Amino acid sequence: MTATNIDVIGVGSPIYDLIVNVTEEDILRAGGEKGGMILVDDEEMGALLDMLPCPATLTPGGSAANTAFAMAHLGLSSAFLGKLGRDKRGSDYSARLAHLHGDTSRFKYDATHPTACCVSMVTPDSERTMRTHLGAAQYLHPSEITPADFAGCRLAHIEGYLLFNEDLLLSVLRAAKAAGCIISLDLGAYEIVNAKRELLEKILPEYVDVIFANEDEATAFCGSHDARHCLGALGGLCDTAVVKIGAQGAWAQLNGEHLHIPANPVNSVVDTTGAGDFWAAGFLFGYLQGCTLPTCGALGSLLAGHVIQYLGATLPDHLWEEVRSTANAIAAEGVYNVEV
Repeated sequence: MTATNIDVIGVGSPIYDLIVNVTEEDILRAGGEKGGMILVDDEEMGALLDMLPCPATLTPGGSAANTAFAMAHLGLSSAFLGKLGRDKRGSDYSARLAHLHGDTSRFKYDATHPTACCVSMVTPDSERTMRTHLGAAQYLHPSEITPADFAGCRLAHIEGYLLFNEDLLLSVLRAAKAAGCIISLDLGAYEIVNAKRELLEKILPEYVDVIFANEDEATAFCGSHDARHCLGALGGLCDTAVVKIGAQGAWAQLNGEHLHIPANPVNSVVDTTGAGDFWAAGFLFGYLQGCTLPTCGALGSLLAGHVIQYLGATLPDHLWEEVRSTANAIAAEGVYNVEV
């Protein structure tokens, strides 16, 4: 067994989020389906920014990064593997993880391309529709990934967007497995599942220990709108499976146990950006401490319930101490044995 000193390493695209409130008509003008994510090039991103109705709020993001950074805020040791540009945003991004006492040594850098960015358009119903320019992140090459990147890491949390680059994904999965990591995967978007279902069927049973899907992603994979049925299908491929169903909570399976986990009630929903990432962060926070399934689920609901009350995939600094204290109290309720 390899000694570990990092609880979680996020793997994916380090992205700065540009979050803007829009109307339903703005979504129609932007094109594509509401609620999804589409990759865009320089020209398309420029055109989109020109048509947006007001200035955007800028926050560091990226699916796996949101999860890893939230876990760092909860007190776990974290790292991130992804490629930044050698620009101000890249420096700021790395500094944010360092501020949380995270390991920044596993970032890769590209001197030619800018740090990735994502426009998150938030409609009045709090749904977000994303357009992403991957910038430097898309130039992370499979040959740059080795087991050394995962050395000392207990869990590797991978975002589903890596499925668009099969060679890179397989390099990451093989290196993480060789380093002895538990592997979790968040499917990320239903467009990914629609395009890469065959690849998912191959990698889930071979590499993935924990799988996260929302209801749209689960439906795209399983062909059913029944979240509990989808949970059974995903749970047949991975030891631990979660199907998140928004305001209705989630269905989760762990060690043969499955149950419905209610969502935390909130006073108001401001923005759903990062809700799934934070749910995964809470769940994995409990999972790594050996918590029971109900406790892991309660931790996921705790974090998701907080982040949807704020703009962007972040919480105000003053709130994190309260959330961390509450999470630790919940985590003390029960444990099961996790082999690492």
